[in-house]
Amino acid sequence: MDKDDKNQQGQQGINTKVLKQGLCTGCCACVNLCPSIEYYKDKTILVHDCNLEKGRCFTYCPRTPTDFEMLRCALFNPGDMVLEIGAFKGLYMTRAADENIRAGAQHGGTVTALIQLALDQGFIDEAILADQNDQFLPAAQSIVDKDEVSGKSGSKFAVSPTLSVFNRISKTDTGKIGVVATPCQALALAKMKVNPVPEDKMRMEKLRLVLGLFCGWALDWRKLQKLLKEKTGDRKIKGIDILPSKYACMEVYTMDGTIEIPIEEVNTCVRDNCRYCFDMTCEFADISVGAARSPEGWDVDRGWNQVIVRTDLGGQLLALAREKGVLEFKAVPDKNIENLKKASAGKKLTCLINLSEKTGNPDDFIYIDPEDPVVRHIKKLRG
Repeated sequence: MDKDDKNQQGQQGINTKVLKQGLCTGCCACVNLCPSIEYYKDKTILVHDCNLEKGRCFTYCPRTPTDFEMLRCALFNPGDMVLEIGAFKGLYMTRAADENIRAGAQHGGTVTALIQLALDQGFIDEAILADQNDQFLPAAQSIVDKDEVSGKSGSKFAVSPTLSVFNRISKTDTGKIGVVATPCQALALAKMKVNPVPEDKMRMEKLRLVLGLFCGWALDWRKLQKLLKEKTGDRKIKGIDILPSKYACMEVYTMDGTIEIPIEEVNTCVRDNCRYCFDMTCEFADISVGAARSPEGWDVDRGWNQVIVRTDLGGQLLALAREKGVLEFKAVPDKNIENLKKASAGKKLTCLINLSEKTGNPDDFIYIDPEDPVVRHIKKLRG
């Protein structure tokens, strides 16, 4: 590798191979590692030139070349692997037993209940959660008091700078850290954990729990703000939700009632980089949580979550939640696993198609190895 190639593994590489290519996820894995990159209003900003030939920004970015199979083998039991959805120890339908948690949650309140339990039982000493202001501008916050967790519940439809807070907090004398992460954030954490640069080994030992969120896409905050302003005017917005695909709309809850926005208009706000995401179910987490889907329909499902356990630690936490009555459980519909596999495979295939269109090469997926076993499987499904 010549010097020019080495330079492309530092900030120059982030700029030319990620930012300028429209691949930046906004995960903020590169923020608070050095003073050269910052987060500002839903954007990753290069504020100073950096001439390092190789940097942590490039090493940890979820959109730089990644050995997915190495990460899977390092973090999970190979016998648990399901090609479409990652490591799999079980699928569950759950909701918070506490009605107050459910009332403040986007859906079943499972994530809030599990984070509270993890803090209370010493699984973690600190949790890093997504937050937002009254303009839905994404933020993130570190929480040590389990009673403060409920105030951060609910989906954030723009990407929060969660990993910038993790990078900052993990450099302090804090103890065990838990992170609620989107798929791109969980992938960045996996890269940090499995292959840390020497100066990061001690801080990565503090990462003890990753609760993952299912994610189809995220919204550009500026575009979302403009759309909400057009549709709601000066009405105070209490919350928003995006319904299952058959409803084809976003619901916006205001003090004067609910406003429906057609999904076609919402789609114009989706971040471009989400077209290149290979992960729907947050495969690099200990536990992954999404909105429930069942034959009972949305009126019932919106009060429940579906949960994938991926690691022994995740299984221990979920079992403790059952034992202590923190979560309620119900039977998983027979077709849910197959439906999840089908949906996830569809997202992966779309990602590969979009990446190959970007490169002009059917076997060049930029950050994904074309010989990765999951890639080979997805290409076979396409036929």
